[in-house]
Amino acid sequence: MPRLLGVDIPNNRPTVISLTYLYGVGPATARELCRKAGINPVTKAKDLRENELAVLAGLLDNDYIVEGQLRRQVNGNIARLREIACYRGMRHRKGLPVRGQRTRTNARTRKGPKKTVAGKKGVKDLR
Repeated sequence: MPRLLGVDIPNNRPTVISLTYLYGVGPATARELCRKAGINPVTKAKDLRENELAVLAGLLDNDYIVEGQLRRQVNGNIARLREIACYRGMRHRKGLPVRGQRTRTNARTRKGPKKTVAGKKGVKDLR
């Protein structure tokens, strides 16, 4: 398996697809990397030569923020929002959706599994 920036990229996939296994590299960036490095995008990753891998690694190091550096940057941004206690930071702290999604229903990914509250099902008759 070829290794770029400490990540094993899959052997049996085209280079343009294998590059998307790196954090911060999507399909458009992968195509751009292949073009800049002069690599055929449909070449299997196992067929890449050492010098081609070195060119890719150099491009990723110099021109793009990916992997550990990008993760640190994103975590730093979230920590800053939490620290200044803005609305988005408070949502991150509470584990609720940050970007305006509804929470009355759905939002299970952020809120976790349901926690049943006793006596909440129906309205009691007041006669």
